[in-house]
This record gives sequence, structure tokens and C-alpha cells, in this order.
Amino acid sequence: MLPTILQDLRLPVVASPMFIVSGLELVIAQCKAGIVGSFPALNAREQQGEPPLLDIWLTRIREELDRHNQANPDRPAAPFAVNQIVHRSNARLERDIEICHRHKVPIWITSLGARVEVNQAAHDCGGIALHDVINNVFARKAIEKGADGLIAVAAGAGGHAGPLSPFALVQEIRDWFDGPLLLSGAIATGRAVLAAQAMGADLAYIGSPFIATTEANAPEDYKRMIVDSAAGDIVTSSLFTGVSGNYLAPSIRAAGMDPDNLDSADPSSMNFGSGTSKAKAWSQIWGSGQGIGAVRDIVPAGTRIDRLAAEYAAARAAICA
Repeated sequence: MLPTILQDLRLPVVASPMFIVSGLELVIAQCKAGIVGSFPALNAREQQGEPPLLDIWLTRIREELDRHNQANPDRPAAPFAVNQIVHRSNARLERDIEICHRHKVPIWITSLGARVEVNQAAHDCGGIALHDVINNVFARKAIEKGADGLIAVAAGAGGHAGPLSPFALVQEIRDWFDGPLLLSGAIATGRAVLAAQAMGADLAYIGSPFIATTEANAPEDYKRMIVDSAAGDIVTSSLFTGVSGNYLAPSIRAAGMDPDNLDSADPSSMNFGSGTSKAKAWSQIWGSGQGIGAVRDIVPAGTRIDRLAAEYAAARAAICA
């Protein structure tokens, strides 16, 4: 049984939180269209001396979704989620946890480390905690530390992707875990959403197709590169963050590097401090999952979700026919 907050979505989809790309406009549009919108807390970056931008963002999201629900009682917005990077280099983590707790964030997504205190903070304000994992070992640790559900990040996912086939990863987790399970990895169509459920996931976790939306906080060249690229244009490398991730080869070439001959990086080089020089150095290296061959235009997020819903319904009808 899914938690109540995940039961009545228009489509069984959670939009994944994308670094820089997932901002206020995209999250609000995703929620209004009926899927869970999310963003990394670190995307809300304020200048020194300014009030916490995360506080301002959460206030606005609540107000926008409340207005939508009052105007559309028969089509209420989906809930939203905030992603916390649970890594020792994230100096903002404690402050951001306090802000999310105060705003009673309904869904907490944790990455790069499972922490008991983060899960406890989510539960204390009435929320649920989902942790993303790339293998069964990390999945067990996350549940032991109090996570309510898991996000299986399989091969082909954008950003920090895992190496395992979605069939293998979901199968191993479902062998012992019957709680909320999301699947990430090259899911870009309604048919793929249904396939994720068929193999044992409850919901799909979708990111890259939302880069090519009008609300995404991404350069137009990035959006156009998503539309013009396909699975063969994705390169896996640990060079840019210290963790293996998937990136658009054309963006690597544009930065003057050969995507076929990239060095590796030590995982200890990971740094999620605000405004690090490393982040700035790689700001034009653009992440993407392998499913973008299905993304053929730049459209509003609501239009993309409408298409996913129609494809999902058609796939279900075809299988049941």
C-alpha cells in the first residue's frame, strides 16, 4: 500500500530533482498538471546576507498550489518534494532541514547518503522520506535508517546514474521490500511508465524530458540539445562530480574535451558546497538520461505530462485488449 500522499496522482510519476534545472516555475507546473514536482534544496541559492531563498520558494509553492486547488477543486495539484543532498560537503544541510521541517514539506528525497536525522525530521513534520539508491546494499541501509521508500536509480538515468539494469535492480529490491518503490532510468514515455510498474515499481521517476520544457531553468541550447540527441549521445563519466553520471557528449565537445577519452575522478573530490569553483568550471557540461530519443520538441511541462498520460492510458488499453 502506497502512502496516502502518493495514491491519488493523475499519473504514477515523480519528477526527479535536477541540479539548476528544477526551479519554482517547473515544480509548480508539474504539480498543477498532476505529478509530484521536485527540486534540490541547493537550487535555491541566495547571495550572502540575503534571507534564505529556500524559505521564499517553499512559501510561494504553497501559495500557488493552494490557489490552484481553490480554483480547481475537481483537479487538485499533486504534492511537491524537496531533495536534500546528504553529503558531508553540503554545509547548508542542517539549515535546509530546519526550513523544510518548518514548512512541513510533504515528500523528502535524500541522495548521496542515508541519515537517520533527516528521515526523523521528515516524519516529525508529517512527511515521508524517499532515498535514491543504485544497488541493493544501499537500499537495505536506507530502510534500516528509517527511509519510507526507495528510488531505484538504474542504468540510463540522468545525473548520478547506477550501473545496473532496471530489471535486476527492481527484482533484487522487491525480493525483500514491499514498500514504496520508484524507478529511474531512461523513462520518457507513458509506455515506459507502465513498464516500470509491470516490473514491480510503484511509480516512475522522470527527469530528462522535463529539461526540454518552457519552464525549465536551462539554457535554450541545453533544451535544444536534448531534442536533437538520443541514447547514443550519452556518455558516462565520474570526471565532473566524482560520482559516475550520464552527460550529453555534444556539451563535452563544446567544452573542448573528447567525450571518448575522459579521465576519472576520485569520489572524495565530491563537493556540494554553494558556489564551488568546480561547479562553475563544469557548468556547461549538461546531464541527461538515455531516454531522450523520445523527446522531439520543447513544450510546456503541462503538455509533456498530458502526452505521458495519453500514452500511459493507450498502453494500458492495448495490454488489456
